[in-house]
Amino acid sequence: MNIAIIGGGIGGLTAAAGLHKIGIKAHVYEQASSFKPLGAGIGIGSNAMLALQKIGVAEDIVKAGMPLHEQRFLNDAFKVMNSIDFTLLKEKFGEENIAIQRADLHEALFQSIDLAYIHFQHEVTDFTQDKDQILVTFNHHDKKSFDYVIAADGIHSVFRQTLVPNSRPRYANYTCWRGTTKNQRDVALHISSEAWSKQGRFGWAPLHNGDVYWFACVNAPEADDYYVSLEKEGVANLFSHFPPPIGRLIAEAEDDSFLHHDLYDIQPLDTFVYGRTLLLGDAAHATTPNMGQGAGQAMEDAYELMLALDREHSVEAAFARFDARRVQKTQKVIEFSRQIGWAAQWDHPFLVYFRNTVFPFVPKSLLFRSLTFLFK
Repeated sequence: MNIAIIGGGIGGLTAAAGLHKIGIKAHVYEQASSFKPLGAGIGIGSNAMLALQKIGVAEDIVKAGMPLHEQRFLNDAFKVMNSIDFTLLKEKFGEENIAIQRADLHEALFQSIDLAYIHFQHEVTDFTQDKDQILVTFNHHDKKSFDYVIAADGIHSVFRQTLVPNSRPRYANYTCWRGTTKNQRDVALHISSEAWSKQGRFGWAPLHNGDVYWFACVNAPEADDYYVSLEKEGVANLFSHFPPPIGRLIAEAEDDSFLHHDLYDIQPLDTFVYGRTLLLGDAAHATTPNMGQGAGQAMEDAYELMLALDREHSVEAAFARFDARRVQKTQKVIEFSRQIGWAAQWDHPFLVYFRNTVFPFVPKSLLFRSLTFLFK
């Protein structure tokens, strides 16, 4: 069985690790010229850690991660409005929530795969499929034939946008900066936090190597020239209304970690299977990062695909099983994450007052139960 995985990001590499575990030696085709461990930090929920553990790649990731025991939600004066006890997830489901350098996560996944099965400088420019094969054209005009393709090529997936032409990224109406900064003992270990204000939202989490991962979001028009041009000092000024250490975290961010992106998701799809092509990760269900589930759902995809191909009698049956187990759940993640971002980004004074007044009275047990669907 000749299966290609298009995309060497988190979803593609995790899928490759899972398929190799059950003896399917799928090849990964990545458009970059080499492996480049870039980016800031990332959170991995307990549900995703369970998937990584079952695939067999969790050990090195756990070693490089910072266990998170609590998520705090703060107002603009840093008063705690509410919190989620992550230790209850560990107690109930057996795995930690962790924060990790994205580069360390990517490195651990990359090292888990035989390099003979990873091919760089392979950007897909076109493909055709019929009942017998998929013919993929790469940027250097090389054409390869495959029995099946796992399209893990991100939110701008060539495969999804060809197979579902009306599926385009939709803007979430806010823009975001991210970075990593040295922890000067002003950020508590094992606790992740978000502070909400009408001027914007700032979140942070400690990392295992002594850094702090942070993100900062403000409401903005799409591709706004002013926000695109801002450097660290300008971003720090946007968030100067917050108490310390927010200004320091932004101003002292490591240069190669300081990133800016408008945030997008996609309208949920009804299926991830299109003939011999299966969409995986952001290509199938890109979501806003408000639940910390973007990469996590890609990891779950990889586990469910491994399980389906291992247990079903045919690839078609395996793809159908994958669809049945993944479409509805990821739809809920996309919609719930968008709702969280909508409320967290409120900037009207009345709505902010309403949120900050009501949110502290939401039972912690309800917040906890709102996450348990991730484990079904």
